[in-house]
Amino acid sequence: MKRLVIGMTIVAMMIGLAGTAVAGDISCWFPPGWKAKSAQAKQITDALTQKSGINVKPRIAGNYPQILRAFTAGEPCLVYVGSFVQAIIRERGIGVPLVQAVNGKEFYASWMIYPTGGDPEQILRDNPEKIAFTVGASSGESGAKAATGGKAKIRVANHGAAANAIKAGAAKAAFVKNWWWQGNSKKFPGFSVYQVKGVSDQKNPDNVLTASKGVSAEVREKISAAAMASAGIFGAKEMRRFDRKTLDFSVGLMHGGGIDPLTYGW
Repeated sequence: MKRLVIGMTIVAMMIGLAGTAVAGDISCWFPPGWKAKSAQAKQITDALTQKSGINVKPRIAGNYPQILRAFTAGEPCLVYVGSFVQAIIRERGIGVPLVQAVNGKEFYASWMIYPTGGDPEQILRDNPEKIAFTVGASSGESGAKAATGGKAKIRVANHGAAANAIKAGAAKAAFVKNWWWQGNSKKFPGFSVYQVKGVSDQKNPDNVLTASKGVSAEVREKISAAAMASAGIFGAKEMRRFDRKTLDFSVGLMHGGGIDPLTYGW
């Protein structure tokens, strides 16, 4: 009888350990645009796994709501994404920011582009509804809405589509990410840039790794340390701890444009 009790105790302990191991597995979400960078996503999660001892699996989202549903449900997961989604996570209180990749482009701005020769202030004043923007982006939707008091209406999938909306005559102007414009301006030779005061500041944080509330403090610390030791894998010069207050500007743009991060949906 004594041997039976001991045996049952050992089996129970093994089951408990097995459950702990499975519970330690977490997913790291990447934005839909990372489908083209799936190899790097795996390199990142492999590095986090090797250096933290936690089994981190890469998951590239089909859409942003998919990420937010996982965070809202309290699933143990991570996300590596920019300011718009990070602002929503912060305001809803469903995650804890860990670190940010520092690569010289860790902050970005929302620039207004318009046909050269036009008057950007007049466009903002007289045709705010004719401004295009990328949905769910601080550099697109938040910037356009903040600059027009929420009146910008032309929703598109990406910055290229926003610029093409101007070319097609569907839009009078568009708001795009400054880094995107610097890399693509030659494709749109007839456009100029206007920086809107209080809107086009380069203060939107990018490339931030955040954990859901389903990840324990102990695991968060292990993941943070692993990320800090893996800057090169993230394509960064260094990784630094991320202060949630760094998102104040991005949240401010949302509120300025009538976007409620607590109820926003794509």
